[in-house]
Amino acid sequence: MSTFILAFGFFLTMVLAMAIGYLVQKKTISGSCGGLGALGIEKACDCPEPCDRKKSRMEKEEARQKKLNEWKQNQIF
Repeated sequence: MSTFILAFGFFLTMVLAMAIGYLVQKKTISGSCGGLGALGIEKACDCPEPCDRKKSRMEKEEARQKKLNEWKQNQIF
């Protein structure tokens, strides 16, 4: 049981240290490789066209923009 308490205390101390480090530096944790942007890849998959979910989201956003533009044109002031 003492091993568990010591391990829990250690991890709690590390989380607290990271929290204090964030508050002091205002710097988030980041990877060393720079992610996909460093490799020149814009998206996670190399598909020539977007998937169905992405297409439906794009259509919804386009419809939303269309309604918003229509609303702005019919605005009184």
